Amino acid sequence: MGIAFPNLKKPNLVSQVVVGMLLGIAIGHFSPQLGIEIKPLADMFLRMIKMLIAPLIFATLVIGIAGTGSHKNLGRLGAKTLIYFELATIPALIIGMTVANILRPGDGVNMAALSAKGAEQLTAITGNVAVVQHHTHWDTLVNMIPTSVVDAMAKGEILQLVVFAIFFSLAILSAGEKARPVLGVLQSLSEIMFEFVNKVMAFAPLGVMAAIAATVGTNGLNILAVYAKLVGSLYLALAIFVVTVLCSACAIARIPFIKLMKAIKEPFLLAFSTASSESALPKAMEVMERFGVPKSVVSFVIPTGYSFNLDGSTLYIALAALFIAQMAHHEMSLGDQALMLGTLIITTKGVAAVPKASLVVLAATLAAFNLPMEGIAVILGIDHFLDMGRTSINLVGNCVASAVVARWEGVFDDQKMAVYGTEDEVFESAEGEPLGEPLLA
Repeated sequence: MGIAFPNLKKPNLVSQVVVGMLLGIAIGHFSPQLGIEIKPLADMFLRMIKMLIAPLIFATLVIGIAGTGSHKNLGRLGAKTLIYFELATIPALIIGMTVANILRPGDGVNMAALSAKGAEQLTAITGNVAVVQHHTHWDTLVNMIPTSVVDAMAKGEILQLVVFAIFFSLAILSAGEKARPVLGVLQSLSEIMFEFVNKVMAFAPLGVMAAIAATVGTNGLNILAVYAKLVGSLYLALAIFVVTVLCSACAIARIPFIKLMKAIKEPFLLAFSTASSESALPKAMEVMERFGVPKSVVSFVIPTGYSFNLDGSTLYIALAALFIAQMAHHEMSLGDQALMLGTLIITTKGVAAVPKASLVVLAATLAAFNLPMEGIAVILGIDHFLDMGRTSINLVGNCVASAVVARWEGVFDDQKMAVYGTEDEVFESAEGEPLGEPLLA
């Protein structure tokens, strides 16, 4: 007589990612060299994510706009999205500056802690400062237009891809019935790409483990103690932003924030553990559509937010600039800080494509206010741990933005939200036909 084994359920992605993080910390701490050597596994996972982003965004955005049969709402959707982004940016900057002024994390930090490695990385970052210093709204508008959609896809220029997809959608609407076969192909491509996401996510725990192991192996856990006040100040400021701004936005839009956070826990953990926005983008789009945000809103708001709505990064830049000023014993008046706030409102928009964008914008801000550039080199040793926090809040901010804009447009599906995560949840295609079982069950 055979032994009956219990039917063990496979751990969900959240549990697997958490285990990956813990293993990564252990490997990086107890075997730093091994942690550094396995970093290519993290790079491979991020490359797999990047290779599916372009076709996924293109297919879903075109279906979302063209599938509605009307382009009249597109301009209104874009205007509301940008208004929300701006309304979220200003309090993020104010909160970052306020926490820095109250806790003063830069007091007592020795600028001489500059390392040779930090100086080398600093040179690479400051090389892009001129790009930000001379960046205007006209530059943002010009850079939104791709010279080649293939080039935009190859370089991962999400904003350029969004613009091309919008024009392509409008052309489909103008072509009418002649374009229906193309729309059908893109519908199939969209469903295939979400299955593609499912396959790639199987490698997420391994990629997370390697990313954390490499970070801990390179910097060690002791570095957290050295910069405890800076790390604590940033995470406190991010928590205040979430509670005061994002929760308030959800309350006004009648979106239960706790339920939304439960829905996006998987992409949130991916963004946090890998410190990469791209790693969480496909999953975030899939989850928010299931949560009740229409495809047309999800596919427009979230990708656009990756250039214009970086709440966590914006808050971090404001706090880090004052941290460096305090470290250099350079007291900034309220007038100077108000001028810095106004400058950051402009410089933090549309430069996400610049490598190390947050640090480059920070460097440009320091140069504009005659603050020592060497302060960035002091931060570089801890930057990955800071990046984990700001990247994950960038993701939450964009997910909240998609839900709020959908409610503002009057298209949020409360019924989908009510049954999200239950056995009653049903997935539908762009034409409203049920797809049956969840794509990422």
